[in-house]
Amino acid sequence: MEKLLPRFLEYVTTDTQSDPYSQSTPSTEKQWDLAKKLVMELHQIGMQEVSIDENAYIMATLPSNIDKKVPTIGFVSHFDTSPDFSGKNVKPQIIENYDGKDIVLNKLNNIVLSPDYFEDLKAYEGQTLITTDGTTLLGADDKAGVAEIITAMEYLIKHPEIKHGKIRIAFTPDEEIGRGAHKFDVEKFGAEWAYTMDGSQVGELEYENFNAAKAKITITGKSVHPGYAKNKMVNAIGIANDYLTHLPPSEVPEHTTGREGFFHVHKIKGEIEKAEIDLIIRDHDAVHFQARKDLLNDIKEKLNKKYGEFVSLTIENQYKNMREKVEPVFHIVEIAEEAMKSLQIEPIIKPIRGGTDGSQLSFMGLPCPNIFAGGHNFHGKYEYVPLESMEKAVMVIVKICELTASQIK
Repeated sequence: MEKLLPRFLEYVTTDTQSDPYSQSTPSTEKQWDLAKKLVMELHQIGMQEVSIDENAYIMATLPSNIDKKVPTIGFVSHFDTSPDFSGKNVKPQIIENYDGKDIVLNKLNNIVLSPDYFEDLKAYEGQTLITTDGTTLLGADDKAGVAEIITAMEYLIKHPEIKHGKIRIAFTPDEEIGRGAHKFDVEKFGAEWAYTMDGSQVGELEYENFNAAKAKITITGKSVHPGYAKNKMVNAIGIANDYLTHLPPSEVPEHTTGREGFFHVHKIKGEIEKAEIDLIIRDHDAVHFQARKDLLNDIKEKLNKKYGEFVSLTIENQYKNMREKVEPVFHIVEIAEEAMKSLQIEPIIKPIRGGTDGSQLSFMGLPCPNIFAGGHNFHGKYEYVPLESMEKAVMVIVKICELTASQIK
């Protein structure tokens, strides 16, 4: 366990930001830098069947150390970081014995991590926190998960008295841009089920996620000299604004929680002759999810009737709620829950307000609930992770391996 912190620090200081506009896999060449380091490390700690393919997907095996046949299980994390905020020149700060007060991340720029705003901080008084320096994200999403999985495997190798079946692990690129599972070879992985170590606070155990789609609204206008534009000009910007006024104002990320879905407009660009709106659609309920897609089409039809045929819409499904694939094998959730309880960790079972590689993997034939990795405030300068949370995640992995083997008669 003593290697957990230095391992994590090395990972986060390697820039692995992914790029949604790239068509390659991985989407950025720099993801290879950490991928190659991870392969070397897996060999060094004694893992077997270590492989990395042409798309930087890494897999490795910890062989069974028992005679009886037990299920092969897996653990998965991603090593890319979000394109939403810089991951270059990450300078992690270590706050030992956190006093529960404001943490000055960057004095020069007056950037402060405060429990008055981020209330979760209050739970970690007395613990060791790893934070940013206020200029980058940290990368605990999901390099904490990567560090935890490798540390757990190293722990099991050093403690052969802990009996377990065959364990498979995998690290993927490009999860942050929704492609982490796209080229994942489930058959090669060969596990009956797996867990993504990609959640947040201690105790999180998730087997539901959003149904997700992305949409693009394109408005084609007509540019005419404004002095002579009456009944001639079609201003695409104005129609785009009209489209947005038809979306329910309360159904946005900043006003929703729990299982409430939303529309999220994340990009607008426009001129008189052309305007584009990019948005995402999220909902845990399949019926409500379809209703949201229908609403976008209804707005399009209404505006085309009002202005003429100037508005077009494309909707692309991204991923589905993995609940339907996990519930038939619900014992895999119960094992993780039992593992946490045996370690005096209170399980927090709730839906993911986002996506996960586990969703896509579940529909590819690898049921894959999500477990906490310990971090908070992902994708920005206020990201932090308590070391003690990471240590607990390591022990949950170890305990799941042990319980899976012991419960099979």
